[in-house]
Amino acid sequence: MLKETAMSFKKNKELVFQFYEEVWGEGNLEFAREVFHEDYIRHDLRPGDAVAGAAGQMQIAGDFRRAFPDLEIKIDLVFGDDEYIAVRWTMEGTHAAAWGNIQPTNKKATFSGVNLFRFEKGKVMEIWNHRDDLGLYQQLGVSMYAEETK
Repeated sequence: MLKETAMSFKKNKELVFQFYEEVWGEGNLEFAREVFHEDYIRHDLRPGDAVAGAAGQMQIAGDFRRAFPDLEIKIDLVFGDDEYIAVRWTMEGTHAAAWGNIQPTNKKATFSGVNLFRFEKGKVMEIWNHRDDLGLYQQLGVSMYAEETK
């Protein structure tokens, strides 16, 4: 059982690394379909409801990558077990296009976050997203509530 658990952790960890590289790093949004179960649930502190399933993850990443076209991501820390993988990451990019209701500021920002992935049968069934929105908005020189003014 211990070997099986170690293999699940290794496989899930590799899939998460590939997700960040493909989807966030390269903009290969379709890869999200290989990572996220169609019924996955996204837990996020920000207002609004993401589209269900992998399509929701593709929309979030696509919108963000369009707004920050030179986006770079670095994985800072990964740990977990056979069911959960936690990742702390840092992204950097220039806000060159509209993001939600925020018009481009052309400012470079560096921000970090943590994602907690719960796996079920080889795919992500839940994700908890925690990003330093306050730090990001401060670097862009905009109000955190700009997205809610729509």
